[in-house]
Amino acid sequence: MEHYYTKNPRSPLNLRIINEYIRGMRFSFYTASSVFSPKKVDNGTLLLAENMIIPHGSMVLDIGCGYGVLGIVAAKICPDCRVFMSDVNERAVMLAHRNAKLNHVRVVVKSGDLYEPWKGFKFDVILSNPPMSVGKETCIKIIEGAKKHLVKNGSIQIVVKYRKGGKIIERALMDTFGNVDVLAKGSGYRVFISRKKF
Repeated sequence: MEHYYTKNPRSPLNLRIINEYIRGMRFSFYTASSVFSPKKVDNGTLLLAENMIIPHGSMVLDIGCGYGVLGIVAAKICPDCRVFMSDVNERAVMLAHRNAKLNHVRVVVKSGDLYEPWKGFKFDVILSNPPMSVGKETCIKIIEGAKKHLVKNGSIQIVVKYRKGGKIIERALMDTFGNVDVLAKGSGYRVFISRKKF
């Protein structure tokens, strides 16, 4: 069985379009089989998309972007931001490219595992709906890697289903950054934000 973190899915594509209103704007997204949440934008992603803080002029990274919801919304609400997106799943990367065009935003999308495509890059904001089903180790790597890839005072904003690893994520953020706040909560999810102070 293929998972949404499979690098090269071989299942039939089963392409579809879904529509969603986020931050008062209508978005359309191509989805397909073997990507995360293909039938609708999942509640965790929606909660982060509705509440993420994207300062003007930011360099933004949507890590593990799936078909591109967070990065595309960030690019739409902040036209002067530079938005970068990546995923290990090459089908998701293809869809993210198509969805950027579909929603008329300019983003950079790359294929690769975690921060591998972004060596030497520094970001003001890193966004993540981490793949808890892969295991907590991968999620902790996203948090620890964020510290190396954030500018001073940059933030990681991460959503998690609280009963399925929320305390682990909260502790990892505190251990890595020395601070963590709850940006939003709803539908059993919490959005955490930590800032790189040093």
